This record gives sequence, structure tokens and C-alpha cells, in this order.
Amino acid sequence: MYELYCRSYQMMMRMASIFLPWRKPELLEGENSLSKLPKLIKSQNIKSVLIVTDKGITEIGLMDLFLKELQREGVSFIVYDKTVPNPTIVNIEEAYAIYKENKCQGIVAFGGGSPMDCAKGVGARVARPAKTIPEMKGVLKVIKKLPPLFAVPTTAGTGSEATLAAVVSNSDTHEKYAIMDPSLIPHYAVLDPLLTVKLPPHITAATGIDALTHAVEAYIGKSNTQETIRCSREAVKLIFENLSEAYINGENITARANMQRAAYLAGIAFTRAYVGNVHAIAHTLGGFYSVPHGLANAVILPYVLEYYGESVHRPLAELADLIGIAETSDPDSEKAKKFIEAIKQLNDNMGIPKKINGIVEADIPLMVERALNEANPLYPVPKIFNKKDMEYLYHLVKAET
Repeated sequence: MYELYCRSYQMMMRMASIFLPWRKPELLEGENSLSKLPKLIKSQNIKSVLIVTDKGITEIGLMDLFLKELQREGVSFIVYDKTVPNPTIVNIEEAYAIYKENKCQGIVAFGGGSPMDCAKGVGARVARPAKTIPEMKGVLKVIKKLPPLFAVPTTAGTGSEATLAAVVSNSDTHEKYAIMDPSLIPHYAVLDPLLTVKLPPHITAATGIDALTHAVEAYIGKSNTQETIRCSREAVKLIFENLSEAYINGENITARANMQRAAYLAGIAFTRAYVGNVHAIAHTLGGFYSVPHGLANAVILPYVLEYYGESVHRPLAELADLIGIAETSDPDSEKAKKFIEAIKQLNDNMGIPKKINGIVEADIPLMVERALNEANPLYPVPKIFNKKDMEYLYHLVKAET
């Protein structure tokens, strides 16, 4: 009965989504495409922007040239660089206060998924000043138009430059949840591979598997469109062809550009087709222990895919064929197994651990509850999990102490 309820809810959401105001960001792509952004911002009659980033970005000077170009164009700016991994409500409120104080007219999200989530949260507060962040938790709680939002990803993973989601952490309750609304899709995105060439190998690895998780969870779900299928497949192929090279040789511009493209396409896919139980579990680990999101996804993905069993054999077999790791004569079950093994091998080659350290046994019941509340009834997953399923998976990913 519960599964029928979940599937009915998902069907209604899929039908309703046809009428939502979907859009894609306008793209600036290629080497040095960031240099075009200041003129673009000025062309929108924006005189002052809030730049949301983190200390890592400001300390290595990655934005320096961009800031000089903004000055040259006569666009004033204020930088908020206190964003933490798994950005908090406090981060959003601090940045929002700065936005108001400086009478900003636009927002630049510069960095990985955390600055982008924070920037989207600020945009939501600007659009809905009478609503708190917790009051906008869930689906379609913003609706109103955001100020111009420019996304500049410096990793190739989250795809947040293409998505309708902002993921927020509550430091007091250790809860991590998403605000999902088409109005949160950035208006412009800059895919400049030069911004990712200095990315450390371990971050390249985790963010790359994050993008793979987005593409795979979208593809195996039950709310695909022709476009999400195409985007997922292209993303998966690009990741298997380029992630290892980007990890080993970070200066390879082609590999970096292809990974940025893959992350963007995976973002397009899951913003329409949703993610699944991998993300539901990963979000709790981020909320409770600040486990980096990409790393959590990378560890969890093979376990969940194996646990899905027969329900994912056909789509995973198709992906195995896509990346050329299966024999034509192999049954779908064998092809699916080979695809999961390919993910495990990719993880191993990049030093991604097989388990998550620091999970406290006493925390598991609450994490199970929160993961189920996130996944059900919203996510159109191949198999609806119950409490026992989730408990089993948490114990699978938990490192022995």
C-alpha cells in the first residue's frame, strides 16, 4: 500500500512537471570564457553584485582577474567567502544581509557546489524575504523570480549550475535538505576548464563520481524524459572516458572540459528526473558528520546499485553497453554487474575509500528516518526502500571501529 502511495505521488509530480517553467542557463563555454562574464553582467544593467564563494577560492586568487575585470567594467562587488562545505542557514543569512546592505542587483556563485547552494539560498531569500530557509524546504516553495544569478563552477561534479536545487544544512539539528524550485536554476553559467586545472586529485575524484551518481540515478529512475535519457547517457560516457585522465593529469584541458560538460549534462538530467536513495543517504552523512557530498556519493553508489538488484539490471546493462565493457551475449544481470564493478574499479584507482569513517551507531535510526523522509514519496527510484532496507545500507557503508 505504501509503495502504491509513493508511485501515485511520483506519477502526479511527473504530470505536473510538464507545466513547470523549465529553462536552462545561458552558457559561456571554453577556455577563458570567464573573461566574458564581466561584460555580460554589465549588459544586464547590474551595477552591484554579491559574489558568494569560499576561503579556498579567495586564498589561491582564483577570482583575482575576474574582480579586476568587473572593476574595469564599472561593476561594484562585495565578496562573501565564509561558505563552508555543506553550507548552513547561517551562511545564507550572513550573505543575504550583505546583499541587502550593499543594494546588490545580482549574485555570482563562484566555486563548487557549496557556494552555489549558498548563492541559490540567498536568491531565494531575496525573492521571498518574508520566508525563512526552513519554510522553503521541499518542492515549489519559492516560485517568484530570483535576481540574476551567474554560476561559475570550479569543480566538475555537482552540476548545480544547471539545477533547480539548493541543498542546505541546519547546524543545530544536523539536518540537510533541499529547496527545489525552477526559479533557482541559474540564469547564466560559465564552463571554463581553466578554473579546474589546479583542482587537487582527491577533489577531482570525488566530484567526478558525484557527477556520475547524478547521471546514473537519473537514468535508472522512473521519471525520465527523452532529454534526460540523452543527457545521462552522454554524461556517463564522458565520465568514463575522461575522469581517470583528469585525475592523473589535471593539466589536460580536454579532459577537464569534458568533465565540466559531463557534470553540466548530469545536472540537466537529474533536475528533471530526480536523484535517488544514494543522495538521501549521502545528505544525512553530510548533515551529521560533514562528509563531503561527492565523497559520500562515491562510497555509497555501488552498494545501493547492488542492493537494487533486478530492478536496475536493464538500465545498468544499457550503460555497460554504452561504455563498452560487456559482451553482446552477456545477460542483463551480468552486464549490470560489470557496470557496478567498473564504478568500484574507478573508485579504487582514485583512492576513494570503500567505507565511511565516523558513523555513530546511535545516530543511525534518526539518519534512517531522515533519508526515508527525503526519498519517499518524492524520488522515483527503481525500488522503494523501507526502514530495514535503509538500516542495512547504513551498516554496509559504516566503517568498523
